[in-house]
Amino acid sequence: MRIIGGTAAGTILKVPKGFDVRPTPDLVRQAIFNSLGQRVVGAKVLEVFAGTGALSLECLSRGATQAHGIEKSGKHAQFIRENVDAAGFSAAQMQIRVQDAFVGMAQLAAAGEKFDLILADPPYGEKNVGRRSTSFAQKMLDDESLPQLLAANGLFILGHTKRDTLSFSGPWEEVKMLKHGDTVIRFLKLALGKNVGSADKTP
Repeated sequence: MRIIGGTAAGTILKVPKGFDVRPTPDLVRQAIFNSLGQRVVGAKVLEVFAGTGALSLECLSRGATQAHGIEKSGKHAQFIRENVDAAGFSAAQMQIRVQDAFVGMAQLAAAGEKFDLILADPPYGEKNVGRRSTSFAQKMLDDESLPQLLAANGLFILGHTKRDTLSFSGPWEEVKMLKHGDTVIRFLKLALGKNVGSADKTP
């Protein structure tokens, strides 16, 4: 696993052994950043369920000014720190919060933090035909703190498995969707001034 583009391109990233972490594959990250283009330059970034920190580091490599990563596992957070060092970035550029994702988002929102890009590729949920999803991806869409963290004209990029049918409600409006194998990546923005309502959108 490596950083694909930018100043740190080619840097090999350390990945914890086992199945506790599912890093976003190189091809999926390439598709994400091809879509984002110059939006990354100068951006302040939040990565939730950070894992290895690959998405944050890709952003920094491509010109983001600062990244924050939320990762519950202290062991995995140490891998992020080692990857930050390997890529040549400082602790000031990549700040790591070792805590539950939803607690971290609530605290950042309470502190008035705003991010131009919020990225999350959480652990996959189960197939949910005929019932509402209980996955982490769905919980992020339902979370009350998350919309408060997104800056005006910001984007929320959310990864999930295609077998997990998500319900989009409240403030979210889909801008774009990418598919790669079992992975679906959704680009979402705040639908300001609109009553979006609840509607199932299946990949």
